[in-house]
Amino acid sequence: MSRIRPYRPADRDALYEVCVKTADAGGDATGLFSDDRLWGDLFAVPYAQRHPDLAWVVESDDERVIGYIVATDDTDAFEQWFRDEWWPAFHERFPQPTDPATREERMLAYAYGRGPGKEPNASVYPAHLHIDLLPETQGQGLGRRLIETLFAELTRRGVAGLHLGMDPNNTGAAAFYERLGMLPLPTAPGGQSFGVRFAD
Repeated sequence: MSRIRPYRPADRDALYEVCVKTADAGGDATGLFSDDRLWGDLFAVPYAQRHPDLAWVVESDDERVIGYIVATDDTDAFEQWFRDEWWPAFHERFPQPTDPATREERMLAYAYGRGPGKEPNASVYPAHLHIDLLPETQGQGLGRRLIETLFAELTRRGVAGLHLGMDPNNTGAAAFYERLGMLPLPTAPGGQSFGVRFAD
């Protein structure tokens, strides 16, 4: 039986693996970029690095990490840290594209453009999350349990609300968030966002 436990630093490589295996609208993105770890460098590992107390993993019977949830309770503070402290270490490995044309270049342009004040939903929904589960975890209620674990901790901290952005092609994920009571939020073209309030 799979179980949920707090993230540990030894789980870092597993976050990279689960992230790339689910990054293409929920499907395997292996080989789509020149470096498979770019997905994790943007959407998983920095969260666990800055907020290990807001990161949990799903561990299988044989002690493999097969899913995770990572989050920040303050989006603007996190994005400033990402811009100023996390991402500069990757500038040499991933140079800033001058005219983004490929999917990888557009993703890098997004990374270089991150910073506080960029997310319009952050004022009302200051927290945000990323959750990824390998196909073998599906149907066990683990995604809901991960979300409930995070929501309970954010509520305990007095965080007013949470938003998330997702690939609109991942229709299964959208349905999942709606079943959890999350509401669609205004989103730029090509994206999809949901939010939930914990306090008014």
